[in-house]
Amino acid sequence: MRYWLMKSEPDVYSIDDLARDTRTSWEGVRNYTARNWMRDDMKVGDRVLYYHSNAEPSGVAGIAEVVRAAYADPHALDPASPYHDPGAKADTPRWVSVDIGFVERFPAVVPLAALKAEPALVGMEVTKRGSRLSVHPVDAAHFEKVVAMGRNAGPSGDDQA
Repeated sequence: MRYWLMKSEPDVYSIDDLARDTRTSWEGVRNYTARNWMRDDMKVGDRVLYYHSNAEPSGVAGIAEVVRAAYADPHALDPASPYHDPGAKADTPRWVSVDIGFVERFPAVVPLAALKAEPALVGMEVTKRGSRLSVHPVDAAHFEKVVAMGRNAGPSGDDQA
């Protein structure tokens, strides 16, 4: 099993939306590095830290799971979609989607500031200055630490342990 962090703006699609829907497609990724991870490395059963970006506070809101491996992003071929890519071709897809399913919502978002302040998370991609990728791998130790922080979070996102 591998571990990932996937970012979504909560006003676009939040952990609460995923909990309600139970699963969703993760489409619209238009970065080649993130696409390659989704296409080549993400497998059914992989766990995902669900991150709310451009939020107050930004941070990890819960856990999801990859429930369908990479497939051609149908939005790339749809001229009405904001994710349309005029250069995309049906027989050789440039962009992919994966499906994720809801696993768990944390009692409160684990804020980015708390992630950055935690010595055990040094080197985690999301804590690095200028980190912009919406999808990236997370090592197992970092994943487990963030999950522990999330499960122990008080209403403000502070660790209560």
